[in-house]
Amino acid sequence: MEERGIPYQYNEIDPYKKEAHFLAVNPKGTFSPPSTTRTLVVTNLIEVTVKFAGLVPALEHDGKALYESLVLLEYLEDAFPSINPLRSSDPHENGLVRLASAQISNVLVPSYYKLLQAQEPQQQKEAKEALIQAFKDVWDQWFIKGGEWSRGEKFGLLDCVIAPWIVRLDILVEHRDLRISELGEGLEGYVKRILERKSVKDTISEKEAYKSVYQRYLNNTAESEVAKATRKGEWLK
Repeated sequence: MEERGIPYQYNEIDPYKKEAHFLAVNPKGTFSPPSTTRTLVVTNLIEVTVKFAGLVPALEHDGKALYESLVLLEYLEDAFPSINPLRSSDPHENGLVRLASAQISNVLVPSYYKLLQAQEPQQQKEAKEALIQAFKDVWDQWFIKGGEWSRGEKFGLLDCVIAPWIVRLDILVEHRDLRISELGEGLEGYVKRILERKSVKDTISEKEAYKSVYQRYLNNTAESEVAKATRKGEWLK
């Protein structure tokens, strides 16, 4: 919404004290959250409430609810098609973006958590190699080379999908000996551009908020569904 320029205001709420209404909106809201929860309300247009809690954000619009990040990105394109759309007008291009987004969700994100929770040096080494490869695979298979953003010169949906995991890399840099340069020159430059993007800066939680919650993952003591699935070598579907 920040990237699209849809006007809104938000109030931060305690993600550990979820309202009954939110749990009704998002059945998966029982996950332990990785960052601060926000309530967003569109002003001067139409009321929308977006609550980010745990693995999955939830959105309530016109009295109807949805959840799952990738679903919400598509929904906002459908609900507000005339406000700075991020989705292409080319159906084939949109199909490619969906395939790339699925790869990020099903391969890259689990690799991130595996490294985050790895405790033994050898486990961390193997998990770091797997995460680096996951980023390189997305770059090799889905990025249009020579463009400023993932699919060319225009910031789009795929950039929105991968941006949160780029933002969270600093935790791995600090605690898991990851170097951004290990992702490759092309991705290193892309990471810098993502972090300098105004919409990204304006929606990043305070670093201390991330650290206080992610410490449980770093110690492998988190009890979220994500953490438990990672310990089992599984992933949430």
